Amino acid sequence: MLFTEIDHVAIAVFDLEAAIAYYRDTFGCEVEHREVVEKDGVEEALLKVADSYVQLLTPSRDDSPVAKYMAKHGEGIHHIGYRVADCGVALEAVKANGHRVIDETPRPGSRGTTVAFLHPKTAFGTLIELVQE
Repeated sequence: MLFTEIDHVAIAVFDLEAAIAYYRDTFGCEVEHREVVEKDGVEEALLKVADSYVQLLTPSRDDSPVAKYMAKHGEGIHHIGYRVADCGVALEAVKANGHRVIDETPRPGSRGTTVAFLHPKTAFGTLIELVQE
């Protein structure tokens, strides 16, 4: 099995501060990591839940993929991140099985991870992120 566990569930939000307050006040979740990922045009807040995260995402610029997604779909679940031991090996396995990918090669992600996104058209409508810590 290529997946080792669920890394995060990403939720796209218009107001990051309001979303953080909701999760803190309602569920007692605290921000463990916060970062602006310039390459992806997003600001994220990671809320630790057991060994995984809820990743709250908001666009940091109007031309980002998340901004475009939200213009069409609004707020809500954006993608699921699965941990893998080796992002390159997992990505090649996906391609070898004839599935579409967004990233042809792994790239740097937030918090020092290596990531690659798989296209939702061959993943039953789900945007999947492979995450190597």
